[in-house]
Amino acid sequence: MKKLYLASLGCVKNLVDSEVMLYKLKNYEITQNPKEADVLLVNTCGFINSAKEESIETILELANEKKDDAILAVTGCLSQRYKEDLIKEIPEVNVWSGVGDFDKIDKLIKEAEKKKKVIKFSPKVFLIHKEKRVITGSNYHAYIKLSEGCNQKCAFCAIPNFKGKLQSRPIEEVIEEIKYLKSLGYKDFSLVSQDSSSYLRDFGIRDGLERLIDEIDKIEGINVRILYLYPATTTKRLIKKIFSSKNVVNYFDMPIQHISERMLKIMKRPGSVKKLKELLYLMREEFSFVRTSVIVGHPGESEEDFKELCEFLKEYKFDRVNVFAYSDEEGTSAYKRKDKLPQEIIEKRVEIISEIVKETTIESLKKYIGKTCKCFFDGLTEDGLFYSVRPKLWAPEIDGDVLVNESEKEDLKIGDLVDVKINELAGDELIGKIVV
Repeated sequence: MKKLYLASLGCVKNLVDSEVMLYKLKNYEITQNPKEADVLLVNTCGFINSAKEESIETILELANEKKDDAILAVTGCLSQRYKEDLIKEIPEVNVWSGVGDFDKIDKLIKEAEKKKKVIKFSPKVFLIHKEKRVITGSNYHAYIKLSEGCNQKCAFCAIPNFKGKLQSRPIEEVIEEIKYLKSLGYKDFSLVSQDSSSYLRDFGIRDGLERLIDEIDKIEGINVRILYLYPATTTKRLIKKIFSSKNVVNYFDMPIQHISERMLKIMKRPGSVKKLKELLYLMREEFSFVRTSVIVGHPGESEEDFKELCEFLKEYKFDRVNVFAYSDEEGTSAYKRKDKLPQEIIEKRVEIISEIVKETTIESLKKYIGKTCKCFFDGLTEDGLFYSVRPKLWAPEIDGDVLVNESEKEDLKIGDLVDVKINELAGDELIGKIVV
């Protein structure tokens, strides 16, 4: 049997596309050793500089390591965004494709076996319809993609340039996929897109996510969280709908990027700070988990703007925060600005804000001490000293886990839902006990 090596880079939306490609290539045996692979597949990320560098380094490493007769295929955001330059600069690649042909990867590889060089860039972004995929990383959790593309015009973001406008999947299709995966044993789902709160707005439907939640609540025995809400399209009614949902947990992942009114205008983020704060504080009216992202050092950010952001992070105490240093992306309006900050100032500000986030994350973890919460059982930790569990509310991989050093239950299986009494915080790790 031929062997396949896959490098899926970037976000979980990329991962879903990689899982579609894995299904299309299901006749290949997966290998972790690129030197023995007959096909090496890289699904690239082209979002910010660090991601672009990782993608290019991965392609070059695999081009150097691959067998003489192996096929190296490159797909995804980076190749879509820089196709002309990459095709010219890295001739070792056999298949070049972008964000429109994940469901045709098997055909492209077969063609490359005959021709040795295939270049295919469809004009439209691939939007998963009823394609099956090979779920990776878990036997009980899966990501569900709601849409592709984005209608927002943020000054710093190049995604709409190569992913295009918002394209939502029909509600029926999303529900059908969840039900199908549930029949295979999956019970924990994360809904993903570039802008989940705009779901179905491309069809003129302003409450699409609320309608989807109503349909999700008709399914028994599942746990769902929604990732990537956009402030301008998130409403109080949506937040209340999540609070009242049977299956959708009180998880709010809303990247605010900044809190200064002035900076949000420069960033071309619509809506007022007043409305943004009202939404954020409404999310705290019940026990919830609130995650955000901020950009530090965006062109035009003054010392006062930065201090305002620092003070708000200290005050609000998000459960988790992703801190991004501004990345200067060609094709964006921020790229053209003349008031860019020196790199040393950006790095210093990232350092300062990262310390604040470290403290607020610890304060968030302390909220769990003394509580008993429902958690998914994930088996032994790598060192074999603890069990690892994840609260139902938390997203996999990005939000961490709880370590368990004692259990009143035996014969536990990965994916089991267990009650965990959280007893202490050791450093930045919660320690608990599985109770009956």
